[in-house]
Amino acid sequence: MEPTKPESKPAATHFIKSIIESDLASGRESTVVTRFPPEPNGYLHIGHAKSICLNFEVADEFGGRTHLRFDDTNPLKEDVEYVEAIKRDVKWLGFEWDGLFFASDYFDKMYERAVLLIRKGLAYVDEQSADRIRETRGTLTKPGTPSPFRDRSVEENLTQFEQMRAGAFKNGEKVLRAKIDMASPNINMRDPVIYRIVRAHHHNTGDKWCIYPMYAFAHPLEDAIEGVTHSICTLEFEDQRPFYDWVIRECETPAKPHQYEFAKLKLTDTVMGKRYLRLMVEENIVDGWDDPRMPTLSGVRRRGFTPEAIRAFCRETGVSKSAGIIDFGYLEHFVREDLKLKAPRTMAVIDPLKVVIVNYPEGQTELLEAENNTENESMGTRQIPFSREIYIEREDFMENPPPKYHRLYPGNEVRLKSAYFIKCEEVIKDAEGNVVELRCTYDPATKSGSGFNARKVKGTIHWVEASQAVPAEFRLFEPLFKKEAGASAAQGEAAEPAALPDEAELGLQEQEEAEENGTVDKSFLSQLNPGSLAVKMGFVEQNMQAAEPQDKFQFFRHGYFNVDSKYSTPGKPVFNRIVSLKSSFEV
Repeated sequence: MEPTKPESKPAATHFIKSIIESDLASGRESTVVTRFPPEPNGYLHIGHAKSICLNFEVADEFGGRTHLRFDDTNPLKEDVEYVEAIKRDVKWLGFEWDGLFFASDYFDKMYERAVLLIRKGLAYVDEQSADRIRETRGTLTKPGTPSPFRDRSVEENLTQFEQMRAGAFKNGEKVLRAKIDMASPNINMRDPVIYRIVRAHHHNTGDKWCIYPMYAFAHPLEDAIEGVTHSICTLEFEDQRPFYDWVIRECETPAKPHQYEFAKLKLTDTVMGKRYLRLMVEENIVDGWDDPRMPTLSGVRRRGFTPEAIRAFCRETGVSKSAGIIDFGYLEHFVREDLKLKAPRTMAVIDPLKVVIVNYPEGQTELLEAENNTENESMGTRQIPFSREIYIEREDFMENPPPKYHRLYPGNEVRLKSAYFIKCEEVIKDAEGNVVELRCTYDPATKSGSGFNARKVKGTIHWVEASQAVPAEFRLFEPLFKKEAGASAAQGEAAEPAALPDEAELGLQEQEEAEENGTVDKSFLSQLNPGSLAVKMGFVEQNMQAAEPQDKFQFFRHGYFNVDSKYSTPGKPVFNRIVSLKSSFEV
């Protein structure tokens, strides 16, 4: 499927656009080059979508270009599978990159810059363990402790670093650190590690290297090599900016990119950190990276979200320095708005109850006319079969209804959507007392569209003709994580989402260490919602026999549904509920 191109409507003015306008007006920059630089260690999620839209759209608005660059500096967690998935997701969102790059293509140049730092006395080989380096890093109120290897000679550091590259040492035995200021109030400037030993096969460079640059060192060099003018990052990189500028300055790069930060997108009821998403995939808590409950782009695509809705959502949430959490229901609002004029409307019965219309001629089937979308006449009409036996929703019948119940019950009359009035005459039960069938009568004068108005009914219910109904599976989703009470219900306080982990809570150095050590705090799994997936078996209209993966429909009263791309087969469709028809969320 060809990617849908973004609308030409530019995003609203925000501070990054103002910076770019100023840079172009002053002559500081003559063009705009941005980049989207994911690490190929997992699948992209909704948070990445905001960064993708921002980078591509601002560059496009100012006649610039955007690079897709894979920051593949950690061979332990990276894979070609993720590279291909990321390219697929960016295209699905509707964007085409102006250049495809890999950080690993620059490893030789990065090594040369590291040697330059050593020669300038600004980098040294440290033999302390990772734990010891972490301990001596200090705190926000206490300066760090210099390494006993900090004052090695330039010659010794060059020899040691060459030996690291040659494979003379084991993983973790030595690292190369920048020599900056162990008393700096910014912990990121306290001699950060810039190279470490990792004996692992790399998806792009194979076994050429056994030392790899840390992301914080590699990233500014990549920007400089590619001529990026505006390096747009999320807010957790703000404290890293002094080191970014230090690398650009001390490595003496010809190009001088600048880094700017904005608040990342956070959503309620889910986690957005890739290490946490990967854990759920690896432990089979979810049905892969594309599980429709996941916040990954492949997950929401399989669920049925549209790229147009995601782009509109990203624009409307804005670009600012203020961090906050956005209700997932706001994203669902944009999905509904996008689908309401696109999705054909049809009928599905998810929890079927059989109805026999006793006064309808046996063996007869007629075709009724039904609109495909009452809000979009251009979608035309369809014909649906009607006969003596149909299915209705079990919840549309009550034997002993409460007051103001307007659906079907003994002696009551309702309208079958696009069909006739029927009245419940008899209730059939099994040996356990469960209702298994209803016997009804219909009034042939009440056919939909006939103009009949002799009497009114208060309830309209949907249905599916039984003999030609297509058996279908329906997957109904709730948030992957439950909402925990922020305070005792007895105190009358509103429930709030429990705190869920986020990679932004860790510093960049800690993130990379956690990745390489494989450490993930699993306590967040206690907040999983056991009711996040319900599977129902029911029926859809006969004309749904030809429904194909990713086809989207509005099922009367149930919501918007998407044909599942993983499990649906011809004649046996599986439908994922994209969103319900309405939400309690107020736009």
